[in-house]
Amino acid sequence: MELYFSLNVSYEAFLPYYQGVAEKVEVRDQYARVLHINGKYFRPFLTSQGVQGKFKLVLNSDGSFKSLNKL
Repeated sequence: MELYFSLNVSYEAFLPYYQGVAEKVEVRDQYARVLHINGKYFRPFLTSQGVQGKFKLVLNSDGSFKSLNKL
């Protein structure tokens, strides 16, 4: 399953997720479904501006995480 969403979080707001203090990032996909994604998956996309852009979340057939890609 592939889910698409946009995210725009400042560097300061994302720090608790990067540090592991906060765990789940809440986003809405293109169909307004609420997704809770572990913040650790966004670490490769963190810049001095934060985490920004459009993303594709891929889940396995059992609903578990497979990959997260910035588009």
